[in-house]
Amino acid sequence: MDIGQKIRACRLQLGLTQEDLASRCDLTKGYISQLENDVSSPSISTLEDILNVLGVSLPQFFAEQKEEKIVFTSEDLVTSSHGDGAITWLVPNSQKNDMEPVLLTLPVNGSSDIRYPFEGQEFGYVLDGRIMIIVQDFAYKAKKGESFYLLGDKEHKIVNVGSKEAKILWVATPSNF
Repeated sequence: MDIGQKIRACRLQLGLTQEDLASRCDLTKGYISQLENDVSSPSISTLEDILNVLGVSLPQFFAEQKEEKIVFTSEDLVTSSHGDGAITWLVPNSQKNDMEPVLLTLPVNGSSDIRYPFEGQEFGYVLDGRIMIIVQDFAYKAKKGESFYLLGDKEHKIVNVGSKEAKILWVATPSNF
């Protein structure tokens, strides 16, 4: 573990100079420089003082940082049937996240599964085709380039009412597809 680099990263994240950090910890700027360049090692109490100023606990400081996956490729995607069409999960394991984006593909005259009421919200963007969003006894049309937003408190489904396959980017929060 490179303690010096981690101290430097935390300090810079707060916009502090070595002198700022040193004065807040009753240390010298030279000592902070030595720590950050791994020329010197701090005692536990000195490290605790420095981390206190930086707003970081010892467990946080020594926790292993794993790289978060940000970009997902076609190899990461999972597709399954959904009503008459298919649903593709665009972010693997998105059920652990607050929102869940999927790609819904419906054949002509096809419809999604019924979405039963839940506590949440949904957003959709029609990438291709023409659809109808049926919410209880009401129907709303949307075509390529248009979007929809609804609360999840009412039963609803999507129907392809166009003459070609429809594709919809559909996002639910909380995750529940």
